[in-house]
Amino acid sequence: MVVEKCLLGVCFVPLDSTGQKFFGFSEFLAGLALMVLAWTIGDVRYRFRVRTAPVPLLGITFSVVAIVGVLTLLTDLWRVEQWLVPKGKLLTPGIWQALLGALLLLTFLTWTWFAFIRPTRYGKYNAARFARTLYEFILKGSLSELAVIADELANSVPSLVRHATDWGHLKHYRSKLGEQEERVLPEVEAYANDLLLLIADKRLCRAIVESSPGTALAIFRTMGASKKYGIQVETFARNIVSEALRNRDSFLYHETEGYESGLIGYHQPLSQAMFSNYRMVEAIGTLFDLDFMDRSKWDAAQWQAYCRLVLITFRDYAERALGNHSFVLYRAKGYIENSVSDIYKLDGVTNQAWDDDVHSRLRVVVKFIRDCVEVLDERSVPYHLRLRSRDASEQQPHLDNFYDHLAEMIFEVIFAASAVTSPSGQCWWVQHNSVWRELFHVGRLSGAAGRIVKFKVRRLLYNEVADMNGFPNFKGARILGFCLNVMGFITRQGNYDRDSRALQKVILTWTKKNYVWLHEYNPRVAEACLVDGISYDAQNRRLVRTYLAEGLRREPNHVYLQLDSAP
Repeated sequence: MVVEKCLLGVCFVPLDSTGQKFFGFSEFLAGLALMVLAWTIGDVRYRFRVRTAPVPLLGITFSVVAIVGVLTLLTDLWRVEQWLVPKGKLLTPGIWQALLGALLLLTFLTWTWFAFIRPTRYGKYNAARFARTLYEFILKGSLSELAVIADELANSVPSLVRHATDWGHLKHYRSKLGEQEERVLPEVEAYANDLLLLIADKRLCRAIVESSPGTALAIFRTMGASKKYGIQVETFARNIVSEALRNRDSFLYHETEGYESGLIGYHQPLSQAMFSNYRMVEAIGTLFDLDFMDRSKWDAAQWQAYCRLVLITFRDYAERALGNHSFVLYRAKGYIENSVSDIYKLDGVTNQAWDDDVHSRLRVVVKFIRDCVEVLDERSVPYHLRLRSRDASEQQPHLDNFYDHLAEMIFEVIFAASAVTSPSGQCWWVQHNSVWRELFHVGRLSGAAGRIVKFKVRRLLYNEVADMNGFPNFKGARILGFCLNVMGFITRQGNYDRDSRALQKVILTWTKKNYVWLHEYNPRVAEACLVDGISYDAQNRRLVRTYLAEGLRREPNHVYLQLDSAP
């Protein structure tokens, strides 16, 4: 017989110990064991998703599990001891058990939703947690974990780019922005800016290049689609390119040509997303400004990949903004031309292979110049283009057009090649076969743009030599030696060397008129004008070029250039 006890109109009856039980403490422990097993076997990807959920999922899960566990334990104790419970149908023992079970099940489903079904994305509700969690993973620096995190970041890229501050073309001058800099940013915007700086960590960039290039693709595609070029990705962009060039298995070495890489080679998804938008590249400003120490260690294959990227940007620049000065392309041009500054190491080397790294880098640079000229040939020549180079006193490199830049680049490559003066075979191979023949022989750079560039190069070469009238110097001497070597002492008729014939004539005229004077004024500078195989016969006042007896030539052959007496 059930004994009822009433208090203030509320009646209590003992809990029936023989009543039906379907969710008690034992069932809770079994369910908890399964949940713990699922949580512990989940890899770093799912832990990252749970920790960055829009709600504090870890704290909520722990609280719910603790509360349900305590309540199920107390329920079983209440049932065994038959303690009093309110009498009525509103909250029966079965409903109570169902509520506890449903609460535990809902917690598990919520965890599963964010961990497996709908991955977490950056937003205003999880900005702080997302930044803190990512910071901890990057600070830990585990390469295996960073590979997973790099892939997971792709889900949040659209949101990060959307919320990040777009500083526009003034982003490099933020210290002068005044009110815009003092503006208090919303939390989600401030954290987005910090996260774009955080993902620039070199270890994470290395993981992105190796395991998740799609993340980089998502970032640059989103920037291009939204036209938000002023967000803080300068360091990230530079490190991505640097790591991609360092990794010989990265996208840069696979997105080459269709006949080498198939469909990826035709589409070049990452290369096009990162470099085909000139305005974005110019706004970012650092895609080509890689570390000097890294550049100094690059071989020909890495320089070839770098030149291919610059050429992608140059194509868009030539189509959209050819009349404007490009700071990024101008700096990239300087880096590329300096890549052959060590070619002097070939001077005096007799057994150097034609395909060694120095030779290969020189061929890469020359090919890059030819490719750039071909791009300009596809466009009409600007009507305002000045054909004749400015005087030295008027030169302002940042105001020059790219025709001038390419001419200056060829000049610098010629100057670098002029350092190789012996032996004669090595000198001829470097100066003539690798440089001069590729740029000035018939059929080379024969379009409208090519003719303009070659005209400017001829002016630069002659001006450098002519400057020795007032100030004899070793730079002009090396240029003169290069010209005498590759063009020779005899002017020929026909089309073979028609593009260099005018330069050859004025160089020979200057040499005839001034070399004897130069030798008397400064013999060391005069000697620097002569490469191996060319000598000065002071007694007969002439230059002598000697072709050794080799191959089918049974006796040495001599060619003379008669010189005028000193004024």
